Amino acid sequence: MTTADTRQNFIPFESFKVGQARSFGAYEVTEKEVIEFARKYDPQFFHLDPEAAKDSLFGGLCASGWHTCAMTMSMMVEDMDKHGRGLGSPGLEQLRWRRPVYPGDVLSVHLEVLDLQDMPKRPDTGVVVSKISVSNQDDIVVMEFTSKAIFLRQDAA
Repeated sequence: MTTADTRQNFIPFESFKVGQARSFGAYEVTEKEVIEFARKYDPQFFHLDPEAAKDSLFGGLCASGWHTCAMTMSMMVEDMDKHGRGLGSPGLEQLRWRRPVYPGDVLSVHLEVLDLQDMPKRPDTGVVVSKISVSNQDDIVVMEFTSKAIFLRQDAA
């Protein structure tokens, strides 16, 4: 993909409205992936050993919260590839893992725009503040956070 192709796929800041909401994604969590991620990044027994995990607080093998973040990012990038993207993100706030994520769960993302902010030092861009909720197949929220994303203004795109 060239720089010109990438610029054409930007969503203009002006296209967002406070209260705008949408849902997307369907990520099936597998036992194999839970264990592989845990081996590399979060090697705690309840992420690694299905038998030992039965005696844990979670009652069975569950995904690392950091793995849940990575699966969410995967769904968000897939959505950006379909609908357009911003310039990047200065970070997130208020990350909460609400419920365990288990193999067999199917995760989806709900995004709600909370605020639109100017960037005085970069007048060609704006920041979209969104609440991100990740739910399983039973519509139980398993993770939430507030995201900030930077978008080009229409005149700059």
